Amino acid sequence: MIRRALLLSTALVFGGFLVACSDSGNKQAGAAGAGAGAAQQAAPVGVVALTKDNYPVTTILPGRAEAYQTADIRPQVSGIIREITFREGGEVKKGDVLYQIEDAPYAAAVEQAKAAIAKAEASVPSAQSNFDRYQRLVGSGATQIEYETAKTTLLQAQAEVESARAALASAQIDLDHTKILAPFDGIIDQTAYNIGNVVAANQTTALTTVRQLDPIYISLTESSTNLLRIRDAMAAGDIKDKANVAFRLILENGKEYNQQGKLDMSKQIVSETTGTFIIRVLFPNPDRVILPGMYVRATVELGSEDAYALPQLATSRDANGRLTAQFISGDGKVETRVFENATPSNNSWLVNQGVKDGDQLIVSGLQSIAPGMPVKPVPMKINENGVVVAAEQPAAGDAQKPAAK
Repeated sequence: MIRRALLLSTALVFGGFLVACSDSGNKQAGAAGAGAGAAQQAAPVGVVALTKDNYPVTTILPGRAEAYQTADIRPQVSGIIREITFREGGEVKKGDVLYQIEDAPYAAAVEQAKAAIAKAEASVPSAQSNFDRYQRLVGSGATQIEYETAKTTLLQAQAEVESARAALASAQIDLDHTKILAPFDGIIDQTAYNIGNVVAANQTTALTTVRQLDPIYISLTESSTNLLRIRDAMAAGDIKDKANVAFRLILENGKEYNQQGKLDMSKQIVSETTGTFIIRVLFPNPDRVILPGMYVRATVELGSEDAYALPQLATSRDANGRLTAQFISGDGKVETRVFENATPSNNSWLVNQGVKDGDQLIVSGLQSIAPGMPVKPVPMKINENGVVVAAEQPAAGDAQKPAAK
């Protein structure tokens, strides 16, 4: 009896301990749930209040750098290369001697042509005197045939002089071509031939190549669809056209080039395979920062538009590729808005539908919210570099990290 009573009392004590633990766990879980609900009700997010303004309409185009001028250097006379006067990869000026071909045979040809001129000129006075005599005696002591023969002889002597002079000019040209000159200022490539090599006139293989790099061309690629959209917007008055389109360049390292370009040519044909067309822009390149073949991106300012600017860091794309952004609705909850039409403007998208003055766009804290969630707005602003900073801080806060998208 004593043992049974002891077991019963132990069971009662142990059961009470389990019930107490269970009640304590339920209370803790309830407290955690209440805390989560409280956190959800007051999730802070950074917002900016939107106002309509005039913004530049820009687009970013990919492109490749191309030399302003390129010349493959080939000989125009045959012979042995006697001298190479340039430094490979160096800078050359227009008229600089690049190669010297052995000129002795061509100099001899010039002297021979000069002698031929002297010989031809020597026969002219005799022919002229004979012609003058028969011209005076024709009809009185000379026949018409003798006169015509004297005239022909004089003309032939004069023609031989002109032929000899032409031969001299040709020989002089060949002699001049033994010096191969730079056609313009530029950078010269390595040589494909060395001293002692024999070259032929107008051969297929180039001796070297000269490229002019200042200024330099940038060939940009634009879609025909985007071109039509911009033209329609300009026709409707949504975009105010600019007389001089501004081109700014972003280099491969992400830095902006310190020179502005100007439109040189637009290829008036669309590729059948890619649906794009080529825009060629001319950029100053005094320090040769840009080299042919470099990949670059150009920011093109096409005009301006009165619209609302949505920072790109606060936007995303849905499954259908439409632009979306998160706003705070009138009841203080997260609201997703979709924008069918948007125009790029530097670090923002310009929209005119689905938004009004004073609407609060969420720009930070986007990873921790969902549509319909109540949030607490914290005023922020976007500086000129597209970085989110506190509203009370100056633009010097550029060192802050941009908000997560």
